[in-house]
Amino acid sequence: MNSSELSDREFEKISQLVYSQCGINLHDGKKELVKARLGKRLREGNFRSFSDYYKYVTTREGTDELITMIDSISTNLTYFFREESHFQRLQTIVKSILDNADKQRQKIPAIRIWSAGCSTGEEPYSLGITIKESLNGFPANVKIMATDISTRVLKIAGNGVYPVEKTKNITSAILRKYFQQGHGNWDGYIRIKKEISDMIDFSRFNLMETPSSNHEFDIIFCRNVMIYFDKQTQGSVVNKFYNCLGKGGYLFIGHSESLTGLDHAFKYIEPSVYRK
Repeated sequence: MNSSELSDREFEKISQLVYSQCGINLHDGKKELVKARLGKRLREGNFRSFSDYYKYVTTREGTDELITMIDSISTNLTYFFREESHFQRLQTIVKSILDNADKQRQKIPAIRIWSAGCSTGEEPYSLGITIKESLNGFPANVKIMATDISTRVLKIAGNGVYPVEKTKNITSAILRKYFQQGHGNWDGYIRIKKEISDMIDFSRFNLMETPSSNHEFDIIFCRNVMIYFDKQTQGSVVNKFYNCLGKGGYLFIGHSESLTGLDHAFKYIEPSVYRK
């Protein structure tokens, strides 16, 4: 018989494991969330208790289940063009990149963006659409690296298929231009068009790790992710972002987030926008 009770000690051990794996800080207020989300894993895996589950995910045999556990806890809801002012600012930045390329007689400018904590893909697709609109037919080499720690959300993101309810923040013109309407069994769904999906590379990445040194970005979006980290982890991640940006590169964070109190070298531009 499975025990659905999560003791304080079990919660503490699971919290420490999650923190060590991905930097997410699970305070006491998250106990019921952990109990609900991992309780399902207990039932599906026929574990007798949270202690048994913890023991399993800390073994070599439990590596895949550990990833699933992190997936269950780290899921973050999102939607297209969330925090619209960021995309308006992005349009301005892209136009500035084009102007600089024109002055330097650079025929095809490169634009590199990292969507860190991309969840189910709405953010990187919104970035791709915004850039496409900003280019207005001008040729550019655009690449968006979209990463998340959750394999489950990355699968959804890679498919690029969403229920029509997700389109509430998308204008009808953009919807017609960059999405395909589903028919038959896919009625009620939309799919992002290839011209946008081809810009984006989805991959699993843990922000506790150090990014490859061959990445240098113009823009990094990491929004509503660092709110789950403690100050020490936030500072570490922010400095990794700084090192990954080219000179003059931009960092976007969530409107409810701030770099105040962190040791960093970014220049403040406006609320939730910083520059190297």
